[in-house]
Amino acid sequence: MLLRFRVANALSLRDEQELSFVVPQGEDASAARTVKLSDGKTIDVYPLLGVFGANASGKSNVLKALKKMREAVWNSYTRWGPHAPIPRECFLLDSAMADENTFYEADFVLEDGVRWTYGFELSDTRVEAEWLHAYPKGRRQEWLDRDASRDREFHFPGERIQDRALLARTTRHNALLLSRAAADNHPQLSRIHRWFFDNLWDIEPEAERPQREAYTMLRLQDPEARSRIEELLRVADLGIMGTRVEKRPGSEHPSVRLVHTDGGGEGVAIDWDKESFGTRSWFALLGPLLLALDQGAVLLIDELDSSLHPRFAAEVVRLFHDPLVNPHGAQLVFTSHDPSLLSTPSGGRLLDPGQIWLTEKDVRGASELYPLTAAEPGEGEDLTRAYLEGAFGGIPTLTAGQIGRRLLMARATEVERT
Repeated sequence: MLLRFRVANALSLRDEQELSFVVPQGEDASAARTVKLSDGKTIDVYPLLGVFGANASGKSNVLKALKKMREAVWNSYTRWGPHAPIPRECFLLDSAMADENTFYEADFVLEDGVRWTYGFELSDTRVEAEWLHAYPKGRRQEWLDRDASRDREFHFPGERIQDRALLARTTRHNALLLSRAAADNHPQLSRIHRWFFDNLWDIEPEAERPQREAYTMLRLQDPEARSRIEELLRVADLGIMGTRVEKRPGSEHPSVRLVHTDGGGEGVAIDWDKESFGTRSWFALLGPLLLALDQGAVLLIDELDSSLHPRFAAEVVRLFHDPLVNPHGAQLVFTSHDPSLLSTPSGGRLLDPGQIWLTEKDVRGASELYPLTAAEPGEGEDLTRAYLEGAFGGIPTLTAGQIGRRLLMARATEVERT
């Protein structure tokens, strides 16, 4: 389970920013889950966070930064060339940031209840720092302290890690020790590496949608998965009664048609390429969504409301909130433009204030990420209305008709030039 993520000098995130699933002290959080730690204490954690903001405010970059940390852990040893520069995207609007390190850090809890902190700093040419801390009894244990500026780059406090000399000798200057250890199935560090493999799955609005459709189709061959997928199609009120699945010779992927109600009992099976864009988008989401719920994974969805009716997006939120549907502690981070996700149709709150995060650009063009709790909303305040009125920030600074006036001004200027 992910607790916190920190990042600096990546994409539009210039200064250090933090995204936290941990419920703030004293916050009344109806959606929170209580997680038992290995030291016997507990911590309240949200199963879901939503990141809202204006276009180009950096909300998608929060998810991209999470993915970039994951990719570095996956690929630094196996795919980064020994003499190639480290692939990173620094903050571009300040040339001085090219000489600054890119920083990533994640706090998470494994199945045994032990909390871990893992992080690293990258320059263009090498891993400048890397660290790993554990909290098995509530107090910090340092496992790894790497600093490329020291004569002795690798330090293993407490000598807890096995094969230390081998790892220090064989880890390249531009590769993470964690990635190097996992390549040899290290008995202690592979489970930390595995957490990044099993989490931070990403879904973008249109990227790889055919693959997600194909995966959901593949899941239909499992009777239990098929039952749940068909139920989610029906509850979405798309007029769908069920599915027809036919195996294709020589292919692992079946042929699928959705059966739409025709007012009678049989229904009509429609060819896949005749289905609406919204139906296909919802269908493509179901396979990865159910897999994340089954495995207790952290799922990242950019623009949850893209191609989905707000009702569908709200149902995704409810799936992660419901402990019966989400018994394994799966988590979701999504971005959205849709303020209706802040409230229910009856005027209640779909999300607790601590689950709502906002992004804004400062005068330097750098993204700032902050929770709605920082704005101290009133207990009974209508979050959707207050957000649209700009009470919390995170919305475009446009007045009504401003775009049209700008177009008229540009046209007038062009006429004067001619």
